[in-house]
Amino acid sequence: MPPRMTTLGEFIIEKQKDFKYSTGEFSRLINSIRLAAKTVNHEVNKAGLVDILGQTGTSNSSGEEQQKLDAYANDVFKTALTNREIICGLASEEEEDFVSIANKNGDNRNKYVVMIDPLDGSSNIDVNVSIGTIFSIYRRVTPEGTPAQLEDFLQKGTEQVAAGYILYGTSTILVYTTGHGVNGFTLNPALGTFYLSHPSIRIPEKGSIYSINEGNYAHFPQAIKNYIKYCQEIAQDRPYTSRYIGSLVSDIHRNMLKGGVYLYPSTHSHPSGKLRLLYECNPMAFITEQAGGKASTGTQRVLDVEPTELHQRVPFYCGHTAMVEKIESFF
Repeated sequence: MPPRMTTLGEFIIEKQKDFKYSTGEFSRLINSIRLAAKTVNHEVNKAGLVDILGQTGTSNSSGEEQQKLDAYANDVFKTALTNREIICGLASEEEEDFVSIANKNGDNRNKYVVMIDPLDGSSNIDVNVSIGTIFSIYRRVTPEGTPAQLEDFLQKGTEQVAAGYILYGTSTILVYTTGHGVNGFTLNPALGTFYLSHPSIRIPEKGSIYSINEGNYAHFPQAIKNYIKYCQEIAQDRPYTSRYIGSLVSDIHRNMLKGGVYLYPSTHSHPSGKLRLLYECNPMAFITEQAGGKASTGTQRVLDVEPTELHQRVPFYCGHTAMVEKIESFF
């Protein structure tokens, strides 16, 4: 018989001592995310069979057309995290402002805030391409017992106590870190249980994949145009391979396992970049660094960026350390 595999729940309990604030709340928080992920996964797998595809006719906080699954995933994660009384605040890419969450007795004694991109890659939903969820967890900085405030969310990425993503693909994988390495868990749909399938993920020593939407080439900074040309040169161990899915979770996950770099630079239409610092860049930067990689704005470590607003955007270069450093050298 094959050896017994470790479940996500068992792994959390086993590694609880590694968590800086070991109170049991964190375990319940991850369990809530796990439950919501299974619910969203079930609905994603029914897409095309039920009326869940297409647009809602409304826009999200960034003015982008909201997909039905976007709204559904946002409701599922918000409900799961709110009902268990384990966080004092929640901010979502799909909502304009954060939500302060009180317990049923009316107090705000919980210690954590969560920031979430409920369904990343929603432009791929209708064509059955892998999509995902990204989450980031911080310990509040305002006094316990008071409502969550904006400053609880506007913390630098270095202050994250945990971050992760769920990839809804050929299999559903939950990957997360608490600052002690990166581990991935694959859902067994027959049992509804996540099992440790990717222990101690490390980005390969050699990277050869670059992921960027080259359709926007004319609008890229000259530094990025130069880097793309560098990747295409026939010299040493180049040319590199270009692979771009258009779903951040999918592109980052592939590059972490295969060795590569993800690029989303500023453009004429998005001079500050398009990806959100709090919901996408910080959690992915934390995970990538814990896997031995690097994340940069081109001129600054992503995790050192001082947030000034909930939906702040930054240029984003993330993945294999040497490849990111090469990008920085072109600036």
